[in-house]
Amino acid sequence: MKLANNKILITGGASGIGFGLTERFIQENNTVIICGRREDRLQEVKEKFPTVITKVCDLSIEAERIELYNWISQNHSDLNVLVNNAGLQNWMHVSDNDFYSKASNEIETNLMAPVHLTSLFVNLQSLETIMNVTSGLAFVQLSKVPIYCATKSFFHSFTLSLRHMLKFKNIEVIEIIPPALNTDLGGIGLHDGQPAVSDFVNAIFEQLKSGKIELTFGFSEIVSKANPEAIAETFNRMNP
Repeated sequence: MKLANNKILITGGASGIGFGLTERFIQENNTVIICGRREDRLQEVKEKFPTVITKVCDLSIEAERIELYNWISQNHSDLNVLVNNAGLQNWMHVSDNDFYSKASNEIETNLMAPVHLTSLFVNLQSLETIMNVTSGLAFVQLSKVPIYCATKSFFHSFTLSLRHMLKFKNIEVIEIIPPALNTDLGGIGLHDGQPAVSDFVNAIFEQLKSGKIELTFGFSEIVSKANPEAIAETFNRMNP
């Protein structure tokens, strides 16, 4: 993937990993479009980076995903990079009264939305690269976030198949596999003490420069290459 002179859509680009990618891609001389549910958060990014283009969009709603694609195809038909980053993480138990409703929303956002967007955006003649943000939890599960882990396992598997399917279109598929980072994913304060997003972004951009298509860091580097015995041991440590 070339790192400069792209036009890039980053879903969930106003916070967490999405914001870190937004900041770095702008620094690398790219045009960046970000979308998210909250207009105030998008505006905060716009104030910090005036060149960023924003679009309010709730990706959990199918009609809004279609509207996003139509807006891009009409106004930014030269878009060549799609970053499927937006995601939810609910800490919950299957016995919770609201488990199913939260699970449904999480599945729609983490799973159906990127699958749907991918099926739409591959129709753009300009598209060259798809970047999917999965997780180290795709490889070993934390039972406190059961649906999140399941959606990321799905997304990892889908990404592998997608990479093979899109060879004929010469669309590169890159998987970004983060560990837990110091973000508000899942709730404020839950990931305090984890590595900074900036450290993660710096590491994966070095990997991009070297031509890698599976980008890992720390914990995710370990578990993505672990054998079944090591995965089982890690699972037991994480879920006492």
